[in-house]
Amino acid sequence: YDFSSWSAGLVCRAGERMVLERSQRIGLGLTGTKLGCAEGGCGACTVMLSKYQPHLSKVLHHSVNGCLAPLCSLHHCAVTTVEGIGSVAGKLHPVQERIAKSHGSQCGFCTPGIVMSLYALLRNNPTPRMADIEEAFQGKFGVKLVGLQHLGCKTNHKFSKPRTFWKIILQPYQLVSSCTSVLPAPLYNPADFLPLDPTQEIIFPPELMVDTLTHQHTRGGERVLWLQPASLDQLLELKTQYPNAKMVVGNTEVGIEMKFKNLLYPVILAPGYIPELNTIQHTDEGIVFGASCSLTLLGDVLKAAVGKLPLYQTEVFNAVLEQLRWFAGLQIRNVAAIGGNIMTASPISDLNPVFMAAGCKLTLMSKGGERVVVMDEKFFPGYRKTILTPEEVLLCVLIPYTKKGQHFAAYKQSPRREDDISIVTSGMSVTFAEGSTVVKHLALSYGGMAATTVMAKNTASRLLGKQWGEELLQDACSSLAEEMTLHPSAPGGMVTYRRTLTLSLFYKFYLTVQQKLAKGVRDDYISATEIYHQTSPSSVQIFQAVPDGQKEEDVVGRPMMHLSALKQATGEAVYCDDIPLYENELYLCLITSTKAHATIQSIDTAEAESMPGVVTCVFAKDIPGSNMTGPIVYDETVLADDTVTCVGHIIGAVVADTQAHAQRAAKAVRITYQELQPVIITIQDAITHQSFFQPVRTIQRGDLDQGFTQADHILEGEMHMGGQEHFYLETNVTVAVPKGEDGEMELFVSTQSATKTQALGVPASRVVIRVKRMGGGFGGKESRSTTLSTVVAVAAQKPVRCMLDRDEDMLVTGGRHPFYGRYKVGFMKSGKVVALEVTYYSNAGNSMDLSLSRALFHMENSYSIANIRGRGYVCKTHLPSNTAFRGFGGPQGMLIAESWMSDVALSLGLPAEQVRRLNMYIQGERTPYSQILDHITLDRCWDQCLEISSFTQRRAGIETYNRDHRWTKRGLSVVPTKFGISFTAAFLNQAGALAHIYTDGSVLLTHGGTEMGQGLNTKMVQVASRTLGIPSSKIHITETSTNTVPNTSPTAASASSDLNGAAVHNACEILLHRLEPYKTKNPKGCWEDWVNAAYFDRVNLSANGFYKTPDLGYDFETNTGRPFNYFSYGVACSEVEIDCLTGSHKNIHTSIVIDVGNSLNPALDIGQVEGGFMQGVGLYTLEELKYSPEGYLFTRGPGMYKIPAFGDIPTDLTVSLLRDAPNDKAIFSSKAIGEPPLFLAASVFFAIKDAIIAARKESGLSGPFRLDSPATPERIRNACEDRFTKLCPPAEPGTFTPWAVVV
Repeated sequence: YDFSSWSAGLVCRAGERMVLERSQRIGLGLTGTKLGCAEGGCGACTVMLSKYQPHLSKVLHHSVNGCLAPLCSLHHCAVTTVEGIGSVAGKLHPVQERIAKSHGSQCGFCTPGIVMSLYALLRNNPTPRMADIEEAFQGKFGVKLVGLQHLGCKTNHKFSKPRTFWKIILQPYQLVSSCTSVLPAPLYNPADFLPLDPTQEIIFPPELMVDTLTHQHTRGGERVLWLQPASLDQLLELKTQYPNAKMVVGNTEVGIEMKFKNLLYPVILAPGYIPELNTIQHTDEGIVFGASCSLTLLGDVLKAAVGKLPLYQTEVFNAVLEQLRWFAGLQIRNVAAIGGNIMTASPISDLNPVFMAAGCKLTLMSKGGERVVVMDEKFFPGYRKTILTPEEVLLCVLIPYTKKGQHFAAYKQSPRREDDISIVTSGMSVTFAEGSTVVKHLALSYGGMAATTVMAKNTASRLLGKQWGEELLQDACSSLAEEMTLHPSAPGGMVTYRRTLTLSLFYKFYLTVQQKLAKGVRDDYISATEIYHQTSPSSVQIFQAVPDGQKEEDVVGRPMMHLSALKQATGEAVYCDDIPLYENELYLCLITSTKAHATIQSIDTAEAESMPGVVTCVFAKDIPGSNMTGPIVYDETVLADDTVTCVGHIIGAVVADTQAHAQRAAKAVRITYQELQPVIITIQDAITHQSFFQPVRTIQRGDLDQGFTQADHILEGEMHMGGQEHFYLETNVTVAVPKGEDGEMELFVSTQSATKTQALGVPASRVVIRVKRMGGGFGGKESRSTTLSTVVAVAAQKPVRCMLDRDEDMLVTGGRHPFYGRYKVGFMKSGKVVALEVTYYSNAGNSMDLSLSRALFHMENSYSIANIRGRGYVCKTHLPSNTAFRGFGGPQGMLIAESWMSDVALSLGLPAEQVRRLNMYIQGERTPYSQILDHITLDRCWDQCLEISSFTQRRAGIETYNRDHRWTKRGLSVVPTKFGISFTAAFLNQAGALAHIYTDGSVLLTHGGTEMGQGLNTKMVQVASRTLGIPSSKIHITETSTNTVPNTSPTAASASSDLNGAAVHNACEILLHRLEPYKTKNPKGCWEDWVNAAYFDRVNLSANGFYKTPDLGYDFETNTGRPFNYFSYGVACSEVEIDCLTGSHKNIHTSIVIDVGNSLNPALDIGQVEGGFMQGVGLYTLEELKYSPEGYLFTRGPGMYKIPAFGDIPTDLTVSLLRDAPNDKAIFSSKAIGEPPLFLAASVFFAIKDAIIAARKESGLSGPFRLDSPATPERIRNACEDRFTKLCPPAEPGTFTPWAVVV
């Protein structure tokens, strides 16, 4: 559609930041495209943009981020959203059908974005290669939500066959039955899928096939003027008229600045249609690119040139292409312009160091004329500044050919390989005197080492005239260590690591040039010169088939598709913010504290209340009834009254007619503070100030003193484990609808805890909480969702809506608790642990919320220790309250357990797997909290994991690899888990259900759990289907609501299938009992006959079900009781490879064996195993929350906070559900699956540590060493001590104020 025909009205109504995603919702009511982050970092908002290219005489299709694409920029473009390619009621597109039926959608919030990425790829290339598919997904779609099932592939596919795409993407999960030797039935039958027929796709509107923009377009919003010139002359005229105007092509930088930095640019110039800025010219010097050329086009042209030109001419081109491989994601590269990348002047730009080292020439123009400048160290005179005058524009960029005797390379190091901002990036060029290896010219350019991209001029000058050899290397490293310095407080932190990287990257360049010069690089050094290449992934899934003779209509144990999968794939699944706007609906925006600990002196709302659209402001004084709240202990306020206790503490809210107006007004509220002391941010701060919540919990068993006396060895250690952001793709959202009578209200909320959601001052019986589905939860919506919903309810005199932006959500809601552990271990020469004393400190934040106890219950992980004491302190700090998160303290407690287990093995020089196996629990042993372990399957999981991972052969191969490679090392680790299932608060272990049978035989089922992607509703339908003996198609679940099942427990603790399944079973059995007389009377009748007979006999066809877990309860004082109903067991084996010079790692292999009892649904359970495992990979190796010493959270979106991407999935992944392990304590002999798999990712952490051990051995280092979690590239590199790290020692702690602190 030609958006120019109606965009103006939308822009004026909705504000200056009207982007495509917003316009689809507000203007067209199309809600299939989702908003996940608003900064182009998650891909949930992906749509396809189509535009006619007159110079190619064809239409090109691109995937783009709807959250960044300005509506005004879409002139002459056609936009295709997920709704446009298929529907459940109509016809599914093959992409939609396959991703749904192949179990590739869990919560489904990002599924439309995945679908549209694939769709756009296929529109341009119906037979893509595997590399094309990987590029389409690169860096996007957090695997926390989608699991892995849509991307795994078999390695035996031939990519050259037509439509191989479907084989790769949609036959990944040939789930293998483990109970038969014959080829099992597959998870789905690919023959049933619709074929891809490119001739049936939507045509490009003929009226949009125009050659050029013929006249200037102008659009005006409330505060911004958008000008789109049609010619270069018009652009230069406008730049003279508006010299401070921002120029926007892709909006990938300006859009984020306006959204998150609150910057306002009154005039925006959009030069994307100007021919001169889009031309490409091949000259004698190199290739000239117009400044508006996209990075995708830049890459395509350079690839073509590399394929045609002599190798020596294309080294700069190859360097640019290498940087583009990891530059953002495809959606960004499709719209981001080469000129925008330069003019943004980012000090951590991926490309600017390359352009600078290459000496690229830039053509600048203004009305006064044209000039050509070389992009050198003078081009960036200051932070985010260039030498251009206000009237000048960047016309084009010349990227030069390399010359004979010149060698060029580029490097980028970032926390995550895919789609991540740089820590340090570099371009390096050396030219030798003809016929020699004497340095004639050297250019070393670095990003991330100053406020601008810089050149190492002193080092380059010092090395001129020297032979390229070991002496030059030593001089270069010494000089770089002196020249590339950073203040210990430098923004971005990681100062020691960044300084070391400047040396390490030069060393890689040095070896690369040595290799090209054929000067004899050692064989074991060559890996340092190798460019990363992704190996095509493969996967195997093993599950136990249903028993012979099980009726076809009995779907329990079968891999039934998620009930909402098709709707999720078409964008028709309704999430909270997809509910249509109510008449006179208002929007709410939070007002939050900017201080960590302060009293509120005054609040001035005058400016805010005078702004357009503002209706009212809400503060603590407006709350009816008590302002205190909390999930168990009421120790926090709904709205801050006199004192704020964290940055992000909610003080109030602004209610206005639109989101834009509410957000703008909230920023205009002026609050004055009186700061208070102390400000306690870190665990160490809390220890210093003895700031702890009470009680301090202790669990002890055996005689600790005797144990340490008995031990042959005693070691002590400590470890810190960072927190984790939930990063559910759907942020917290509430729609409150007052009913007008007796205080009645309806709340639509994205929450795991419907019962705890409330409207203050109103009896719970008058408030209906409705939850259709969530776009992920992970524990983050168990207690913290009320932070938002209560405020919205208080403000709702009319219907009020609020969906938090990603940065708001990350700021106010808290996450997984950071932990600090100290331990003392006594052990024998054999490795048997006989005594353990461990102390945990968790950073709870400013309220108790849900903290600690589960860590103590998992302090020994899977190991039997006769004498043990664990003590847990809950630290009260001035951070937003941390809360439940998948595993809820268990992953922290168990990681620290594996840390001391690793130390024991290292100190004895024994294989870690040998020490772990020696100490593992066996049947009938007692835990530290005196619970007897029965039906233990740890040993079976362990043995099977070693077998399917080929552990012995893999270990031998790693030892050989490590002998042959100095600068890359591989590591291997196998780690068990024992995870207790039940709420540790006994009263929560209850559930209700309600079942209605209608006279047509259909069944409406409701239960107390909530659907957040885990497939709970699907499993409940399976339970009801088996119990009632009817097809699942007759059973429907519409939502969770408090007026059907009251007093629900949160959907958490992995217990929801157990609790709600038993309640559903109970309700269905009651109904069956009522129908039994009619079945007996008419045995040949059908379900509908029996239902109608009962109805006409006036039998109640509605039943309440209920279940409570028996024999639960634990007393900390006496260390007696039974805290858990049963345990889930699992074992994982992982292999990794680390780059010792940069700290990067890649996940090569993981095998998982996990006990899920008799699986209710193996497809859903395997998805949970894989998704949980990958969430753990993020926790232990990648995700890092960074706070300032004043308590300000820096990592407030995917730009700085990275969750695992598709490329982080182990290249070779095997998941096996343990067979023949029925569990008599849960519904149909199943077991919980949500939380237990997460900790198995610790196998990756300890595989990394194993690789670091091999690296340290090269430097003569051995024995235990501390490695904190997550094992980021920084921590890995710093642990791999060598001659480069010695040149960059860290500053003494206490001599500076760090940029970020370890909380």
